[in-house]
Amino acid sequence: MYGGTVEGLYRWPIKSLRGERLPAVLLDARGVAGDRAYALIDERPTHTGKRLTVRQSPGMLAWEAAYPAPCDGSPEPPSPPVLYSPEGVPWAWDDPDLPAALTESYGVPLSLRAADGQQDRGPTVLVTFEASLRGLEEELGAEIELDRFRPNIHLVTDAPAFAEETFTEGTVITVGGSVLEVTGDQAGPCIRCAVPSWDPYGRERWPELQKHLIAAHENKFGVILRVTGPGIVRIGETAVVRR
Repeated sequence: MYGGTVEGLYRWPIKSLRGERLPAVLLDARGVAGDRAYALIDERPTHTGKRLTVRQSPGMLAWEAAYPAPCDGSPEPPSPPVLYSPEGVPWAWDDPDLPAALTESYGVPLSLRAADGQQDRGPTVLVTFEASLRGLEEELGAEIELDRFRPNIHLVTDAPAFAEETFTEGTVITVGGSVLEVTGDQAGPCIRCAVPSWDPYGRERWPELQKHLIAAHENKFGVILRVTGPGIVRIGETAVVRR
């Protein structure tokens, strides 16, 4: 058993765009409420209907998305997200000119889709650990931005670096009053794609990062879990890991 606290909470409203850091999130059957609930759909003839991601278009990271602040302080998103262009221009999700603006920015014809559960592994939660981030920095001899890994929950615990590589079926993480569990299809240590090799703004690639993860850690960083006990999680709350 390991103990610690919640250091960071993150939500990524639109798949593959930059997201938001929050003081509290709602965990339920969707994973983090509002996480990747929207996506950009590639309308090129050979890609029609597929979600556009950073893997095909790293420039997606130049745009940011965030939900408007709720009047009641609730962690449930009150309305669709607002997008911010690389120049900081805000765009409402339902602005009829938004698809054309995104198409011009990315050079790809796009449409918009709203649907819960568009995480790569379904409605899940990605948890990362400060010890593993620091361990990776030490191994590579360089500072590494956590945003590269696009977590939902970042924990500081007394677990050793890379302990999550062994978090298999039945591992339970209690955060505040919520419960996360490694259970079901595709849960467990997170096998990384090429996205973390791009800096959080999609400007520069660092291929050595993924090469090192593959060679030293079987390309694993963080752990994928499902919510088995819904609730609200806040920064600074207690976290307990049971294996």
